Amino acid sequence: MQMTYKNNRLEKVLIGVNALLAAVVAASFVLLSGFDEPKLPETLLFAVQVALLFLFIAEKVIRLTNAFSKAEFWKANWFEIPLLFAFGITVLGAGHWFAPTPEESSVVRHFAVGIYIALQVVIKLCRTSVNLAASGKNPALTLIASFLVLIISGAGLLMLPKASTNESLSPVDALFTSTSATCVTGLIVKNTGEDFSLMGKVVILTLIQLGGLGIVVFGAVIALLLGQALSLRESVAMQDLLSARTLSRIGNMIAFIFVGTILIEAVGAVSIFGMWDDSVQHKWFCSIFHSISAFCNAGFSLFGDSFERYHKSWGVFGVICPLIILGGLGFSVLYDLANIAVNRTKRFFKKSLNKRYRFSMEAPKRMRLQTKIVLSVSACLIVLGMLAILLFERYAGGDSSIAKTGILGALFQSITARTAGFNTANISAMSDSSKFVLILLMFIGGSPGSTAGGIKTVTLAVIIMTVIAALRKRSEVEMFRRSVRIVVVGRAITITLLLVVVLFAATLALSITENARPFTMSDIMFEAASALGTVGLTTGITPSLTTPGKLIIIAVMLIGRLGPLTLLAALTFNLKPVQYNYPDETIIVG
Repeated sequence: MQMTYKNNRLEKVLIGVNALLAAVVAASFVLLSGFDEPKLPETLLFAVQVALLFLFIAEKVIRLTNAFSKAEFWKANWFEIPLLFAFGITVLGAGHWFAPTPEESSVVRHFAVGIYIALQVVIKLCRTSVNLAASGKNPALTLIASFLVLIISGAGLLMLPKASTNESLSPVDALFTSTSATCVTGLIVKNTGEDFSLMGKVVILTLIQLGGLGIVVFGAVIALLLGQALSLRESVAMQDLLSARTLSRIGNMIAFIFVGTILIEAVGAVSIFGMWDDSVQHKWFCSIFHSISAFCNAGFSLFGDSFERYHKSWGVFGVICPLIILGGLGFSVLYDLANIAVNRTKRFFKKSLNKRYRFSMEAPKRMRLQTKIVLSVSACLIVLGMLAILLFERYAGGDSSIAKTGILGALFQSITARTAGFNTANISAMSDSSKFVLILLMFIGGSPGSTAGGIKTVTLAVIIMTVIAALRKRSEVEMFRRSVRIVVVGRAITITLLLVVVLFAATLALSITENARPFTMSDIMFEAASALGTVGLTTGITPSLTTPGKLIIIAVMLIGRLGPLTLLAALTFNLKPVQYNYPDETIIVG
């Protein structure tokens, strides 16, 4: 929601002050919680936080007086009153209604102050991300910048002494872990369960969730939860980011993404609660961590061997696999399926309760072409990948446990190879043929609009149907009795060629930086494909990579998450298409 102010220069000053206050808030929390012992006296840091609280309140008062419409200001900031009311009750009630001892009341007051200023910073960051995306200057550059800021911030937090159980992470390892979590890849240089403390694990989990949803989308979710309508430019920006068809339902789709994500992850966490053998608190954290990691297709696990120890557990196949598949389909496909399900349910009850209505019912909602392609290609890749892995592990000399676990083991690896990165079998012990199949699946990746990397399922379908159209001597590419525009075909070919170039360039670069290590070319290409597809599977060479090798993987993970077209759009945003065409001439190919 865009506000209009009387003094624009004052508003710009307040924006700069807010940025400075946000930095001070972050620094105060880092100094208080990031070290074994605070670097500054706790009383001084708490005093700074109290001062920040009053500065945030003063900023609201100044903006209220500077706003043209007081009604619009209160409509955009209605949550400030209940937030301040809850804060006041907590502060005044400490020592009277609850927390009777002086020590307890002091802790409660400090906690209330911290929560208030933290919420202020989060809300302002979310609004800023949406406003930048809607600025119209360069949306792709805004998206890249948001990922870079999140990665750098996460790396800084992971370097803190309290984030690790032993020694602090080096800058390169912290940057690698932060990039892997933000890009929902899952490649690790440290054992997530053993080398990180609870704080470090929470930071990684937060990066996974924010990286999976997208910071700009998360900002729009916060804005809608606070009752703020998106402006036209903000809605257009969200439409581009979410690849939505219509502008009118962009708010519904954003709400669906948020509610659907929370609901699916919550159901997944509850469903796998009984898998773990530990205390109740650790079981809940394990369930929440792996549910979010699976749905966001991150591949991070709290166990050093991923799910190898649970290769016979029903939860891996009955819960983790569906979470991976749902996360890899993309939110637009899930939104379409949800709309169809709601429409069919309404029609069923209307027909049952009103017999006359069946003669005047509108046509049922049809499944979009995008949804048909995603579902059909995903199903084919899962089945074909499973059969290929099962065949090669039995007859091509593989030593992994898939030959023993059979169809379920092969099915899990086929599902996880395109998106998630978990494993129930030792990847390094698999046959070269199976590894090649996994490289192909990782290169293809998930579906558009999902958190997966790769060329995507729809791109693969367009390329295959382009070849079929050429063989059948058809002038147009056709799928499910629909024609595909030539610009889409060109985009699919461009994406594929660019990712092929990145894959081979990364493999070549790694073969140079890791020439002193006993790595095979198969292992190096597998690592590059896993990073590019943001999958996270590895033959075990990730922790042993040299510093240049880790930096190469970091760059490849970022390219795989953002996509080559996003990077090119950021570089060529100001280029304008030419207004002329050259005369054509026949050439021979093939």
